[in-house]
Amino acid sequence: MSLTPDKKLWIAKALDKLGVDVIEAGAAVTSAGERTAVKAVADEGLHAEICSFARALRSDIDYCLACEVDSVHLVVPVSDLHIEKKLRKDRETVLRMAVDTTEYAADHGLIVELSAEDASRADRAFLEEFYRQGVSAGATRLCFCDTVGVLIPDRTAALFAELATIAPISIHCHDDFGLATANSLAALRGGASQVHVTVNGLGERAGNASLEEIVMTLQSLYHYETRINTREIYPVSRLVSRLTGVPVAQNKPIVGENAFTHESGIHTHGLLADTRTYEPMTPEMVGRERRIVLGKHAGSASVQLALQERGLDASKAQLAEILKRIKELGDKGKRVTDADLQAIADAVLEINREARIKLQELTVVSGNIVTPTSSIKLSIDDREVIDAGIGLGPVDAAINALRKAIGKLADITLEEYHVDAITGGTDALVEVWVKLSHDGHVITARGARADIIMASVEAVVEGVNRLLASK
Repeated sequence: MSLTPDKKLWIAKALDKLGVDVIEAGAAVTSAGERTAVKAVADEGLHAEICSFARALRSDIDYCLACEVDSVHLVVPVSDLHIEKKLRKDRETVLRMAVDTTEYAADHGLIVELSAEDASRADRAFLEEFYRQGVSAGATRLCFCDTVGVLIPDRTAALFAELATIAPISIHCHDDFGLATANSLAALRGGASQVHVTVNGLGERAGNASLEEIVMTLQSLYHYETRINTREIYPVSRLVSRLTGVPVAQNKPIVGENAFTHESGIHTHGLLADTRTYEPMTPEMVGRERRIVLGKHAGSASVQLALQERGLDASKAQLAEILKRIKELGDKGKRVTDADLQAIADAVLEINREARIKLQELTVVSGNIVTPTSSIKLSIDDREVIDAGIGLGPVDAAINALRKAIGKLADITLEEYHVDAITGGTDALVEVWVKLSHDGHVITARGARADIIMASVEAVVEGVNRLLASK
């Protein structure tokens, strides 16, 4: 991804407010635009130490000095694979380059964090020699890079217990096997004094260790207080996602859309009793809010809570009907949105409890070789009425059958008919609005279903009942 200088500065300010200790603002050697961005961050007067990535070349250090950063993350390949295949050099040459560049940077007043690239696949004796000579040359921090994510957590703690005796050391993990967070925590437990993280776990390939996962695990599970202002975690996550254009997976821990979202009736019932039943941390800790969503797994407690949040009061029968319609949508593979719930609730709560006309059955047959035909069974004043109708389409046929069935009771005129899809997709909840008139009275009514035909009939039935009740 590529960020303009103003976006980088925006993110840097957010990271500083979050409370991170070091911000690696970029690689000054990359381009003139990158140098502009790195210098802008360095000149902002933030509390965090501002760092630039650099290779073992004096020219890279000169670019860092020109940007007036506080420190350099001096990255040097240490595995034979990288030394021989990528650099086409030998160990001794690489070691001399690392020492020379470290001395040059330190002599010019930069804090040097000497980083061993692909350390997890390097010869152990050479790695330790690399670190010791780096410290002698002026490096104040070391870094162990698990460049392709091949560390194993159960070996990492013991490894860092030994390496930490050389000098303060950082852990830098990639997530190729999904172990970046676990390996980083193991390294900290073993003796690492700094951990390299990225917001939302961004990084090359599968990404790097996630800031939000590391921080909240340390605080919630290890009871270790960092200086991070955890309430800023979610706002920073959203900012970074928006500015980089990289969406956060819905099931991403801590910051994913589903992290504090509950649907299951069992879970929601537990939450109503005590939020700790299904939340290992409160959403407020990371700047979020709890969400109750509705679908096929919803229970009456979930629906009642969702209705209460909207200031709606439903009877037991109405609650059961709303739940039934939600589950019908859920069975079609849909999650009920806030707008869906509002439409369903409005339709159900507006149904006249003393309705004279009740729909019992509706059948529609339609196709390219048959005339759309509908049969309908109604209960009118507790009397069963059956009728049929045809139309230009299935909705028209259903409405015509309905009008014939109630024709003797009241001459109703359909003045207007309007359809809205509440959410996108062919399986969206459909809201139908109708305007009906009878003896000078005009009312509007609505129906909300996943089936446009049922929504249409429901709207007309509700409207007719209200017209009859107003006589």
